Amino acid sequence: MSMLQRLDAADALPGAAELRARTYDLLRLEPGAAVIDVGCGAGLAVSELSARGFRAVGADLSTEMIDEAHRRWPEGDFLLGDAYALPVDGGFAGYRADKVFHELAEPELALAEARRVLAPGGRIVLSGPDWEGLMIDSSYPALTREIVRARASEVAAPRIARGFRRLLDGCGFRDVEVEGVVGFLSGEPFLRGLVEVAVRVGAISVAEGDLWLAEQVDGVAVPQFLASGIV
Repeated sequence: MSMLQRLDAADALPGAAELRARTYDLLRLEPGAAVIDVGCGAGLAVSELSARGFRAVGADLSTEMIDEAHRRWPEGDFLLGDAYALPVDGGFAGYRADKVFHELAEPELALAEARRVLAPGGRIVLSGPDWEGLMIDSSYPALTREIVRARASEVAAPRIARGFRRLLDGCGFRDVEVEGVVGFLSGEPFLRGLVEVAVRVGAISVAEGDLWLAEQVDGVAVPQFLASGIV
């Protein structure tokens, strides 16, 4: 499954649309305000923010994603650029990054860039999963812990979402608020992907992976954190 297919699947999960809408609400934007969506992927959030009457700009490190965003939303404003060096000037009222910061090795540098592009009083909203907090019903708890640890090891900062408050406070943002929700990831491709990672890094054997997969029916509960603050 390609990255684009994984993103589309995540956007279609139950509760995903409501979670996106909550991040938009937390921006508390006035009509016509400018907002940048960092790590915009194929542009769904930019499209939805524009439909709400905001001047939305999307930025992504992937040329493939930017090309796809232009294809899907030809009227949208999409730019190639990463979180450390956004290709925009300042003056934005809102900054949104969803499922981005766990991929960053230097989140403080990304937040310094967020402060640069936000106007005084502008709001930041971060959203993301806690990859070490996956909750899975299994009669093989020790095996499950190895699978979860293996998946988290593939992420640059698997625990960063639980530390959003400390991160934003430490980088000078004011009035930081954090809330948590639980999402669900399911389906054979996702579960098999967890096992394949664990086998690849040597955490479990192929036989153990098959044993674990055979009893999985409910999928994975994923803690997600949403944080907001003011520059």
